[in-house]
Amino acid sequence: MAPAAEESLFLERMETEVNLTDIKSMTLDEIKEQFAKEGQPSYRAVQVYHWLSRGVSDFSQMSDLPGVFREKLAAENYIAGAEIERKFCSRLDDTVKYLFRMNDGQLVESVLMHYLHGWTICISSQIGCKMGCEFCATGKSGFSRDLTPSEMLSQIQSAERDTGTRISNVVLMGMGEPLDNYENVVRFLELVSSDEGMNIGMRHISLSTCGLVDRIYQLAEKKYQLTLSVSLHAPNDAIRSRLMPVNNRWNVEKLLEACRAYIKSTGRRITFEYAMIDGLNDSVQCARELAGKLKGMLCHVNLIPVNAVKGFPCRRSRPAAVQQFVKTLAGGGINATVRRTLGADIDASCGQLRRRYEEEVANVENLQ
Repeated sequence: MAPAAEESLFLERMETEVNLTDIKSMTLDEIKEQFAKEGQPSYRAVQVYHWLSRGVSDFSQMSDLPGVFREKLAAENYIAGAEIERKFCSRLDDTVKYLFRMNDGQLVESVLMHYLHGWTICISSQIGCKMGCEFCATGKSGFSRDLTPSEMLSQIQSAERDTGTRISNVVLMGMGEPLDNYENVVRFLELVSSDEGMNIGMRHISLSTCGLVDRIYQLAEKKYQLTLSVSLHAPNDAIRSRLMPVNNRWNVEKLLEACRAYIKSTGRRITFEYAMIDGLNDSVQCARELAGKLKGMLCHVNLIPVNAVKGFPCRRSRPAAVQQFVKTLAGGGINATVRRTLGADIDASCGQLRRRYEEEVANVENLQ
């Protein structure tokens, strides 16, 4: 389909959905309540909820519902989807990188990874990102909008349907800052962990944040048993402010204070993400300072060899520097591991595929 015709189709679909209900973003209780107002029995709501949790894309696929009722549902609601625009399979491991197209034509990325404990998917929570971290490809492309709970669910369901696998773990570490889309992400967490829904338990979910301190306190009140991953990337304000603009609002001290409150409220260990950048934050001095800041906390440090990003001239730390960093942290009583690199041949870090695709499309349109 030509780009202009494709855009017209998506705009038409988007205009139609404005007046319809996003039923896949509704909880089972909400669907029951709505159906009760229409005189439908509660078991109908359970049937519909089960179909939505299984990732159906059209009400006509709900085969155990009366035809007239399916038509009514289609006239009043829409089912959010995530269509595969591009897919790359690593030759090095089982990693699969997806570029998904949402109902309105916007593009998001997800990464499916295989570990000994099963399949894990890293999903996006926003289209683009506002945070502007220097080493992040997503932030270089700007921000478009938040993703709905249904669009987050759809990334998981599309990957399961495509590969025929059962995904057991979810990581909110793709495009976007999850806590900047707080209400939608909280609803997604409730939906994806629902016993009547996809039934992926909170202990199998990780949520990553660049450090929105106010939202960390809010999330702590929920007492979810998920794993909170905090993108720290530096032991002090001087380095972190260079890398992450959010540090100018909430510095390292305020962030760690919020993390301690989170641990106290939930009893859960926090993971601190730390991108290893050659000559910037990978010295023994940085490791000692970091160990001192984290001393006594229920935490783990995940060291990440940084990926090259267009517009940010950096190199990943040398292996010897990474190992010395781990050793120094261990000497300070801090447990640390180096993240296993998956999908290195398919740009598995989020933001790169979407940006490259958009550049390719722009080049084609310029040639026409």
